[in-house]
Amino acid sequence: MRKIIKIDETKCDGCGQCVSACAEGAIAMVNGKAKLIHETYCDGLGTCIGDCPQGAITMESRESPPFTEDTMTKHLQKTSNAIHRHAASAEGGFVCPGTMSRRLREEKADAAAEASNMPVESHLAHWPVQLKLIPPNAPFLKNADILLSGDCVPFAAGDFHRKFLKGRSLLIGCPKLDDAKYYIEKLGQILKTAQPKSLTVVHMEVPCCFGLRHIAEAAIAMSSVNLTVKDITVSLDGEIL
Repeated sequence: MRKIIKIDETKCDGCGQCVSACAEGAIAMVNGKAKLIHETYCDGLGTCIGDCPQGAITMESRESPPFTEDTMTKHLQKTSNAIHRHAASAEGGFVCPGTMSRRLREEKADAAAEASNMPVESHLAHWPVQLKLIPPNAPFLKNADILLSGDCVPFAAGDFHRKFLKGRSLLIGCPKLDDAKYYIEKLGQILKTAQPKSLTVVHMEVPCCFGLRHIAEAAIAMSSVNLTVKDITVSLDGEIL
């Protein structure tokens, strides 16, 4: 007997916040509703409860196989998306709430910037930046402060260079469109080879982008390096949440 989460589908509105909150990847969106995809991935701590605005998640005690870190890590490595799978068709399957189209703001001219005509300073210190293209032994990664960023973050955060990139070595990727298993293995090789001083993950607030945090945690576990992930979430409006 151990504690496991229970999801009331009648209360769930499909916001996906519990998916983002579950570091073990135990919850996925299925047909617009949150689902516990396998109870062995649930650690029973209930972190997701406070992130559910509808109060649809509770804890209950029931018979279940034990949760282990090894099981969770293997689950994240084998899953093509560290949080959930995308729908294969419009009829059903896993649905990502982060793909919903929306207008964020009306475009406004920055009169001061246009008047000064001053270029914005770039803090990019190396090339390439895509995680797939960077060799684990790249000299700019050795003992560096590494920034693992979602592809979309620089477009949402207008001061990305100054606020996040300055003084860091950059790796970018998309946990939704790319192979999460490959990312875990590649980042694990980088961490083991480069022995970085720190690892910061910055991602969008949409559930699919939280996969970067899971990728980082699984890579750390695989490489056995002594690192703690600094996790930063950016809203669609560019605010740090």
